[in-house]
Amino acid sequence: MANILVVEDDEVFSQLLTMHLEDLGHSSRAAHTLAQARELLDASVWDAILLDQQLPDGYGMDLLREIKTDKDAPPVIMVTGVSDNALVIEAMKAGAYDFVRKPMDELELDTTLNNALHSHRLSRKVRAISKATDYEVDINQIVGNSPGITRLLKTIGSVAASRASILITGESGTGKEVVAKAIHHHSERTGLFLPVNCSAIVENLLESELFGHEKGSFTGADRRKPGKFELASDGTLFLDELGELPLNLQAKLLRVLQEGTYERVGGTETLHTSARIVTATNRDLESMVKEGSFREDLYYRLNVVNIILPPLRDRMEDLPLLTEHLLRKINQRLHTRVKNISESAWSSMQAYRWPGNVRELENILTRAAVLCRDDTITPDLLGIDESAGNTGETGIEKSDTLELVSLDTLEERHVRRILEYTRWHKGKACEILGISRPALERRIKKYGFDES
Repeated sequence: MANILVVEDDEVFSQLLTMHLEDLGHSSRAAHTLAQARELLDASVWDAILLDQQLPDGYGMDLLREIKTDKDAPPVIMVTGVSDNALVIEAMKAGAYDFVRKPMDELELDTTLNNALHSHRLSRKVRAISKATDYEVDINQIVGNSPGITRLLKTIGSVAASRASILITGESGTGKEVVAKAIHHHSERTGLFLPVNCSAIVENLLESELFGHEKGSFTGADRRKPGKFELASDGTLFLDELGELPLNLQAKLLRVLQEGTYERVGGTETLHTSARIVTATNRDLESMVKEGSFREDLYYRLNVVNIILPPLRDRMEDLPLLTEHLLRKINQRLHTRVKNISESAWSSMQAYRWPGNVRELENILTRAAVLCRDDTITPDLLGIDESAGNTGETGIEKSDTLELVSLDTLEERHVRRILEYTRWHKGKACEILGISRPALERRIKKYGFDES
């Protein structure tokens, strides 16, 4: 399924077009003016755009040129009744993927759209591989000088050059991927660092993502695709959220670890991998082994070296350095100018338990920086729920009545607050929450939020 924007001033035609796209299994929205189109372009990520030329407030060509200034721009297909051959040349020169004349042939449009979507997916994969090749790991991303961080850095230095499998454990938000990247960086391996979030990919696609697939092995497999084990040859494959790996894939992963071999989905050729496996989880794998939801033999294969990341509340002496580091990063990314934190705000931060760890700290500082009108963060900008997270010296919650709610409930409340704060601008919400667009969409669906 793709997310497609239709820019068309004829409301009847645009409605017919969006209905046709939805019949094909796509999600679509219509804009009837350039202004509406620009709003929707800012609000969402689009996989393709169908663009008319004559619009009430301007020309589609103007919008095409704006869109193509983004190197990651989706493909734009001009769909217009304007009988101007020069326009065809102009549109293609400006970067249009194709040009379809009205009245259009549905088969022609469907074929053109499928080709455009396929091309865009391939280009995104190429960019992802390029980024993996060119990424830079700054050891200074691991911020702190507490005893726990010092032990962590010593461990990284000791195990980085070995071939041992490493299991990184710790609460959500403690920085497991940052540590995995640092291990790869100091391993002197010549291949890529490729991360895979085992919880972010549906089960029937995760096997293909890891091992690749042959052409025709399933619906939509129109060509051979290499998997992450193949792409990470001589590099590091980082499997995050390992506890979410289905049992059938656990068996296949065990075979790779034992023999270094695997087959693509739908294939018979035995392939070899030299990728190093680094895994991470915030779940208790030992308990999962006892419950039968995680293979014991795989657990021991992966847990050759166990790196345990301390939660932020156990290294509060690192809070000043972390805050300074994160604010510097936030200012650079969002072009904000926050330099100071008021004494009362700092007191709140020091008393807070930080259940979401460094990720929560970054999210709260990001929100505060966006709302800050000068260069100083005050307590009201932090939005810290003192009854839920703050503690006194004894470690007992200050609130006399503790609300016993599940993590799901807490997540639902937090996601709803961020969506309401951003006025349902999903791009901004993803940036504050530190999650991907698909992950946000899954939570919106899971909790039944009304987008109206």
